[in-house]
Amino acid sequence: MNRRQFLSSTVMSAGALAIEGQNPAESAMVSESKPSWKIGCFNRPWSSYSYDEALKGMKDAGYQITGMLGDHSGELLLKSESSPEYLDQLRSRVEAQGLNPIMARLVLKHDMSVDAGVKDICRQIDGATRLKLKYVMALGTSKLAEYDQFYQVMAKGAAYAAEKHVQLVFKPHGGVSAGADEILTCLEKVNDANFTCWFDAGNIIYYTGKDPVSELERVVKHVTGFCAKDCAALKSDVMIQFGSGKVDFSGVFRTLQSAHFNGPIMVECCAGKTVQEITENSRANRIYLEQVFKTL
Repeated sequence: MNRRQFLSSTVMSAGALAIEGQNPAESAMVSESKPSWKIGCFNRPWSSYSYDEALKGMKDAGYQITGMLGDHSGELLLKSESSPEYLDQLRSRVEAQGLNPIMARLVLKHDMSVDAGVKDICRQIDGATRLKLKYVMALGTSKLAEYDQFYQVMAKGAAYAAEKHVQLVFKPHGGVSAGADEILTCLEKVNDANFTCWFDAGNIIYYTGKDPVSELERVVKHVTGFCAKDCAALKSDVMIQFGSGKVDFSGVFRTLQSAHFNGPIMVECCAGKTVQEITENSRANRIYLEQVFKTL
């Protein structure tokens, strides 16, 4: 729904409750049935600025949970080359802003053997353990010739991550994980309970042009997290405000709710050029999601 439709439906829902004369006890029961999903934010919107500016922006936008998905000049973040000392300082910098880091993106190197690839991501998983992260995310590959390597590396990586009490996740990102068919193939090939999907409705539109709700319904039982972004059309801009694209957020979250989803929801994108604009717009996207939750 767009912003006008969303506000209209919210007013109509409130009016219906008033007409029905719902008493306070009934209202409390409805409130208690609402999902208590936690909303965090990725650093991606601030990628043109320093990581410290991104951390401050997320704090100022009202977030308490963060994930490392974007890149920043001069920062390694979670890479196999990241030293223990750097990772310790990185965790301290995040905590200094009152934020809790729960996830970081894995950097996959497809120009090496499976064994070398496994060793490389295992070093990154060790780094995630040092950062006290709960999740690491793989973005996959768009080259068909690299699909088998991806499956094999993920299978061994998922087993190693489980030993470290870290969950290995992937999300719709074109190619090997473009839509429901590809996601289900990934899950079948890797065949490890520690390898799960973080759904991305905006990417379903961006990479495939398909309906995100229909795609989600086919894989929802495998979804443990959600990357929130909007998108208007195939290969169109995703750095936009929620409600300005074609993602049916209400439909998406109703589908997640029906499957008893209880994972983190991470705001990945928003509009804005300056730090201030990005911060304000990331806050607005968080509030938009909170308002959607109230209608469920």
